[in-house]
Amino acid sequence: MTQQPTPETTPEEVRARINTSQPHTARIWNYWLGGKDNYEVDRATGDQIRQLHPGIGDYARADRRFLSAAVHHLVNEVGIRQFLDIGTGLPTADNTHEVAQRLAPESRVVYVDNDPLVLAHARALLTSTPEGRTDYLDADLRDVDTILEHAARTLDLSEPVALVLLGVVIFIEDEAEAHRVVRRIMDALPSGSHLVLSHTVTSPSMPDVDAAVAFWNEHGTPKLTQRTPGQIAGFFAELELLGPGVVSCNRWRPDSADESVEEVAMFGGVARKG
Repeated sequence: MTQQPTPETTPEEVRARINTSQPHTARIWNYWLGGKDNYEVDRATGDQIRQLHPGIGDYARADRRFLSAAVHHLVNEVGIRQFLDIGTGLPTADNTHEVAQRLAPESRVVYVDNDPLVLAHARALLTSTPEGRTDYLDADLRDVDTILEHAARTLDLSEPVALVLLGVVIFIEDEAEAHRVVRRIMDALPSGSHLVLSHTVTSPSMPDVDAAVAFWNEHGTPKLTQRTPGQIAGFFAELELLGPGVVSCNRWRPDSADESVEEVAMFGGVARKG
């Protein structure tokens, strides 16, 4: 069964919220992934960032690979059939519901994002299998009560849920608030639920990353906050962190044992709520 985007948001309201004169992170991310849902201002800024940090496009691909690997594990090895994906981003290949329902057609997925361009393309995220269900909510990560209330229409919150937060906590600058938001959502989910989280890192070994983020924060929207690998690991506190822990996204359970894969400054991890 397929749901429709939030009915109270009209197409005219969505279009009015799309700013094509300023680069936007979701559209640049889409550009780096080879998508078409971006504008000249996004491509120009994306190219400038790539000049500062040539490997930046690898982050998007690594994050997408991490998503696929995490969903495969949760569906096949854990038996998860429900996903709450917040900070969805623009639809691309192998969205959460596509990966999950390919493995288990009865899987249910709720997507949440507050980007009007994502909302405009939300129907691409709602192509559920007949056995499963998808839904979309236009909301900010901080709107925890709204998210949980809406998610409960599609998901059974008494059964394990995988909370997916890929590259979205970076938009909450305040450290305490960021942890509080993640913890509030996980607290509302039952034992056996999992947290899948990725985040841009700052590291002395990657100074060009800091330069690229500084350029973005000067020219683009929304602003990004980097955190150290240790700070990112803190989001999994009081949860059972799965191996290999919090690592570069392209090194989380890779398809091969090739350790020569160059580390990217997008780290991620998966943890279970006991």
